[in-house]
Amino acid sequence: MTKDELYAKVKAILINDFDIEEDLITPDALIADDLDLDSIDSVEMIVKMKPMLKDKVEPDAFKSVKTVQDVIDILEPLTK
Repeated sequence: MTKDELYAKVKAILINDFDIEEDLITPDALIADDLDLDSIDSVEMIVKMKPMLKDKVEPDAFKSVKTVQDVIDILEPLTK
C-alpha cells in the first residue's frame, strides 16, 4: 500500500468513525490539537487500521506520533 492510499484510508476512518470534518484532515494536522483526538481515540484508530496491516503495531511506536503524517509513516511499512 502506498502512502497516498494509506492516507486516504486514515482520512476515511477519521471522517466516518470520528466525525472529523474532511477539511481539517491534512498530513500536518496535529492529532490532539487540530483533530481533538485523545490517546484512546488514537488506539481505536489503529485498531480500525489493523485489517490493512500485515505486521503487528508496536504500542511504543505511537508515543512520538503528533501528526497524521506521523501515523502514515509508522503504518506504511507494516502494510508490506
